[in-house]
Amino acid sequence: MSGSPVAGSFAIADYVVFALMLLISAAIGVYYAWTDRSQRSSRDFLTGGRKLTALPVSMSLTASFMSAITVLANPAEVYRYGASIGFYAVSYVFTMFITSEVFLPVFYKLSITSTYEYLELRFNRATRLLGTMLFIVQTILYTGIVIYAPALALNQVTGMNLWGAVISTGVVCTFYCTMGGLKAVVWTDVIQLGVMLAGFLTVIIRSVVLKGGVITIISDSQHGGRLNLSDFDPNPLRRHTFWTLSIGGTFIWLSVYGINQAQVQRYISCKSMTHAKLSLYINLVGLWSILLSSVFAGMCLFSVYKSCDPWTTGRISAPDQLMPYLVMDILGDYPGLPGLFVAAAYSGSLSTVSSSINALAAVTVEDIIRPNTNFSEKHLSWMSKGMSFFYGVSCIGMAGLASLMGGILQATISIFGIIGGPLLGLFMLGILCPLANSKGALSGLVSGLVLSLWVGIGAQIYPPPHDMSRPLPLSTDGCNLTMAHGFNWTSSALPTQNSTAVTPVHDDGKPVLAELYALSYLYFSPLGTIVAISVGLIVSILTGGRKLKVESRLMLQKEDTTCYYFIKMLKGKIKSRSGHLDLKDREMTFGNANPAFSDFELDLAKKSREDEVNELRHLLEENISARTTWRIDAAVQAEFPEVFMKPVTSIGGVT
Repeated sequence: MSGSPVAGSFAIADYVVFALMLLISAAIGVYYAWTDRSQRSSRDFLTGGRKLTALPVSMSLTASFMSAITVLANPAEVYRYGASIGFYAVSYVFTMFITSEVFLPVFYKLSITSTYEYLELRFNRATRLLGTMLFIVQTILYTGIVIYAPALALNQVTGMNLWGAVISTGVVCTFYCTMGGLKAVVWTDVIQLGVMLAGFLTVIIRSVVLKGGVITIISDSQHGGRLNLSDFDPNPLRRHTFWTLSIGGTFIWLSVYGINQAQVQRYISCKSMTHAKLSLYINLVGLWSILLSSVFAGMCLFSVYKSCDPWTTGRISAPDQLMPYLVMDILGDYPGLPGLFVAAAYSGSLSTVSSSINALAAVTVEDIIRPNTNFSEKHLSWMSKGMSFFYGVSCIGMAGLASLMGGILQATISIFGIIGGPLLGLFMLGILCPLANSKGALSGLVSGLVLSLWVGIGAQIYPPPHDMSRPLPLSTDGCNLTMAHGFNWTSSALPTQNSTAVTPVHDDGKPVLAELYALSYLYFSPLGTIVAISVGLIVSILTGGRKLKVESRLMLQKEDTTCYYFIKMLKGKIKSRSGHLDLKDREMTFGNANPAFSDFELDLAKKSREDEVNELRHLLEENISARTTWRIDAAVQAEFPEVFMKPVTSIGGVT
């Protein structure tokens, strides 16, 4: 395709807003470098001294993986495929609950800095090193996409220099990660989350004003088929349905929040387990807010361009450029506002890249350097800063490879699914399966990884047919009209490659396993997890895993879960309440019973002779009153002469 027209260009005010965001982020790094200058421990640098509270950590958790990919790719996803991506909200709930109840208690109790340290404690060193290496590969690939993709999209639409944007993002991240450690990362994430929301709201409010209200946007989306929220097709080959997004999404986000070093490192830095759990649930509200904003921004995008799609007409070269194009189109007359949106996109990049750099430094120091050297804590602290700098430079270098990955949303989720799924299975084996041993763990991890890679690569070579992905129709009928609100576009011929992009792919020449390759990319993670657990358990059983004795602190104990205490408290209340009601009912309905002559015989055979005598005497003394005449059966008197040989008056004071 020939060069795409640019919708507008940055004004000085836009550059000022963008630069201000970068300066604030860098300043936070300088601040924490100064306040913690006496810090001597690498663990303090990497975990913030375990003194952080729930609110900033929760906002950091939200910002970390709600990156520029969310800001740019989610609205484009809604524009092309509809709002079904909103079903991710269901997966977020399951993810936070399982993470807080299963993974967090184990990691927090162990006070580990690297998640993969657990693998050596539970299995062996080889498992730990393999897990660490897979995490490093996954994170560098992901970070390359996060840096490069938004820079490319914004460069082609706003005219911002591509490599200038890439390098400035990487340099600022590297600077404040190296200077301030986890505290700087967390607090810059808080600022950046606010900027992301502000950027979304700016676009949404302006779109609503242009279209004449929220109802118009919802109505346009409805008529355009974008409100496809009733798709409950269970077919696993369908790209996005309720089931793929809620089930597949749960596995993917569990591999992020449950075991990914970047996220675990945050919540174990909280000053108590209560704060750690609370941070996850507050983060849930943040995730919903960002998701809702991005979905509605996609609906605004469709409403504005429902009659003249800029992608089909060749005004942009990729769907990921739709949001920047919209921003320059509707906010170009308001200096500073396009800069705010670009700052929002780059805030997403900064928060994610900084999290990744900090996590990469942590696993390298804790899993590779510390166990193999005798460095002092002071030297390890400097080594942590050196690793932050090294990985910052590496991530900038890897950004160039991201152009080979295709659509950024699907590429990113695929990376997490292919590598994160088997890793999730490995940790679940360790935490939930007491018979899993090191042989089973390694076998399960390798098997899950091989199968996930095989299916993932096959899906790239043989893309699923359009009847499984179902892109929604885009219109160019209004492109030859002078549109309202200053949109003065002229019709343009449709590019040849775009017309083929929406043509169904023929199945000729595909292998027999093409159906497996057509599996929804959201199921790559569950596939890897299930295979890793299944193979791991089978191999463990065959290699003597049933005789294994595992330390209790390495397994999830029922006492670790909130559910256990909740159920225990509920049972206690029910028991106390039912006991009280039983006594009351007995008094009201039956009056005062005399146990000596009504219930005593039921217990007679169970007690020793001495106990029987003492109990009968005690009951007589309690129940005989001055105004009671007792008729005692002769057989009872004969059975207990020790009691009745005395005058009754000496027992109850009554003749």
